[in-house]
Amino acid sequence: MTPTLNFAPLFGDRILALIVKETRQILRDKQQLFLLMFPPVVQICLYGFALSPDVHDLRLAIADECKTYKSRELCSALVENQVFKIAKSPLDLNDLMKSIERGKVDAGIVIPPDFDRRISQGKEASVQVILDAVDANTAGIAQGYATQMIDSYGRQLSKKPAVRPVVSQVTYVYNPGLISAWFFVPGVLGLVLTLTGTLVSSVTLVKEKDSGTLEQLLMTPADSWEILLAKIVPLLVMLNGTVLLALSIGKIMFNLPFRGNFFLYMFVSNIYIFVVISIGIVLATISKNQRQAILTSFFFNLPLIQLSGSLSPIESMPYFFRLLTYLNPLRYYIQCIRNILLKGVGFEVIWRDVAILALFAVLLLLSSAARFRKQLS
Repeated sequence: MTPTLNFAPLFGDRILALIVKETRQILRDKQQLFLLMFPPVVQICLYGFALSPDVHDLRLAIADECKTYKSRELCSALVENQVFKIAKSPLDLNDLMKSIERGKVDAGIVIPPDFDRRISQGKEASVQVILDAVDANTAGIAQGYATQMIDSYGRQLSKKPAVRPVVSQVTYVYNPGLISAWFFVPGVLGLVLTLTGTLVSSVTLVKEKDSGTLEQLLMTPADSWEILLAKIVPLLVMLNGTVLLALSIGKIMFNLPFRGNFFLYMFVSNIYIFVVISIGIVLATISKNQRQAILTSFFFNLPLIQLSGSLSPIESMPYFFRLLTYLNPLRYYIQCIRNILLKGVGFEVIWRDVAILALFAVLLLLSSAARFRKQLS
């Protein structure tokens, strides 16, 4: 005889029956299953590949007025690491400026006619770098690359390298390859959980109101807290599946390291799941239909995401917005999972962030439960 699991002592027969009913209802809803499975895959792949501070294949125009072996060597050095690719060889400076003005190239290099002669005489040779700074961030990064490459080429030509009294030795820890996806993907994990969790939980409750099944639940002998618990438990289980799916994609597609404790990671993730479910319940109580719930969720989620440090460092924000991030639970969740995944730290390091996140979860859950009971009454 096959043994069966009995969860009745844990929840009680009435709550267990409600949980089974909610689970079946969610599994029959193909739209919600789609929201739980498809967006995490698309968002992690999209943000993981698209969001990167690195630049590649910038269109470079080189006006080589010297046309010697050394000037051609400099041109080769500029495209060696694939940051730049030579798109055009303008005739002169005016031709180069027209190409930048029309958006045909992103950067230009002007090598003067006396470049080879001055190097042969042991004098300093100048090279002009012109950048299209409409995109200021890309222009700044390109300027750094171009300056570094030209300086490196100059050191190779120098017969008497300058003696540096102070030499720095740089060591990169936790991300020695400087892989930008390792910074973005943990942030996207929090982003995905926020969008999916709030949207699914709010749509689930609003659909109950639209279909009239919420009124039917009022006819049962179950208390309001039992109805709410029965709705939270299936969502909690399914959002755990979303967390595991998103983590697997990050590991497989971006080789994201997992240096910490898996159970600590899931513990912190479950605390944040309570946060997003609570936000979803609040959105459902203030929304009259599914369309309004979806639009309202974006109104709440966008500030959460932008002020969390998931896509851009908090340190780069203005001071006022840095203060606002302390009121954002997503900030603390992302800090925790980045420390767990990339640094492998334990609870003794992140306990403050976990405690603040748990406080957010308790306050939001109590607030959403109060609004839910008020709506039922």
